[in-house]
Amino acid sequence: MRNILLLSFLLYSAHAALGQKKPSASTKASVAPATVERVVRALAADDMQGRASGKPGGQKAAQFLAAEFKRIGLKPLPGLKGFEQSFSTYDVRTAAAAVSINGTTLSPDKLLLVSGQEQLNWTEEGPAPRIVTIAAGGNLLREVRPLLEPRENTIVFVDPTQATAFTRLAGYLQRGGLRPEKPAPFTTLFVLGATPPAPLKVRVTATTTIRTVELRNIVGMLPGKNKAHAAEQVVFSGHYDHIGILPAVQGDSIANGADDDASGTSAVVALAEYFKKKNDNARSLLFVAFVAEEIGGFGARYFSQQLDPKQVVAMFNIEMIGKEAKFGPNSAFITGFDKSDFGKILQEGAKGTTFRFEPDPYPEQNLFYRSDNATLARLGVPAHTISTDQIPDDKRYHSVDDEVDSLDLTNMTNVITAIGRSAAGIISGQQTPTRIAPESVKQ
Repeated sequence: MRNILLLSFLLYSAHAALGQKKPSASTKASVAPATVERVVRALAADDMQGRASGKPGGQKAAQFLAAEFKRIGLKPLPGLKGFEQSFSTYDVRTAAAAVSINGTTLSPDKLLLVSGQEQLNWTEEGPAPRIVTIAAGGNLLREVRPLLEPRENTIVFVDPTQATAFTRLAGYLQRGGLRPEKPAPFTTLFVLGATPPAPLKVRVTATTTIRTVELRNIVGMLPGKNKAHAAEQVVFSGHYDHIGILPAVQGDSIANGADDDASGTSAVVALAEYFKKKNDNARSLLFVAFVAEEIGGFGARYFSQQLDPKQVVAMFNIEMIGKEAKFGPNSAFITGFDKSDFGKILQEGAKGTTFRFEPDPYPEQNLFYRSDNATLARLGVPAHTISTDQIPDDKRYHSVDDEVDSLDLTNMTNVITAIGRSAAGIISGQQTPTRIAPESVKQ
């Protein structure tokens, strides 16, 4: 009988042990310096060709990041088969323009065309376009912004004193670029010169090519483990695109974008690995590598349209953390610090450590509005960018000199570690940042 009781006790103990919760991995989890360095070096390598959106190097970077998310064990978003969140953009280029006004043919350096009409042929018999005048004291680049996506046929006469700004506008248009929407079948003609007397006799012929280009965010998730909080989402993001190839400087033409923003994207990968090891997130965590930040934030815009912003309780957008901040090592700043209590929560989470989160020291740079956080912030999400870049003095920004050897990888890893640890209250569901008032975010 004693043997039977002993056997029963042993069986019960074994069953109870199996039924007990496994020890949390959180005590062992840490941000891996090796992952940080490996990922940033891969993204900023020459064979990524500067990771321009829509170019082969950008696609190679996307494939690399999707493989990293798979290695870590993230899940695709519901409705997606993999980690690529694809969407269409449009490459629009106008060429072979010939323009005459009142019988005088304009020289190519005096005109610019923005058109969504594949075959453009304005004649004197056609409908008269709207006429806009930019005076000598006007701000050309600001005033023409809405005319770069024409909704009606327009001729813009730019005062000759605006020649420098006109040249800048020409450079912008000649570089081309992707658009998030297919252009409407209208045209804006910019003319550097005084407005001729009426009636105008205008002839314009031109050819425009419109090509569809698929872009892709890379998105993975760790589903929340607490039923009460699993529907709530916390986003960790960085943009993996950069500006591609530039005119050569001492034989180097690749804008590697090590700090901007291979550093932030590496943080997203390292944090995904860290939280996967911890395995204790109450809320669902979304890890996003955005495309097209450099050309208008199209990736963040598309991402925001695929979710309910009311379910997103916080967004940690990580941008340029590869160098020491103005406040010294073991510090970073938070943009839009006064727009929610997100920053104060991170400061509280960093108490007892040597790390400091500070408000943005460069308000004149409008950094809150210049990265992918702004899209979700406009929807009320406490979406902020964390950075260390001393941008007023950063001579490597958007140049071929933004290389990995300029980064402080140790400090960078410390920043990522601080983000992971200070986010604990938000991830556990114990802390929820206040919402951002949408009207406080510039359009």
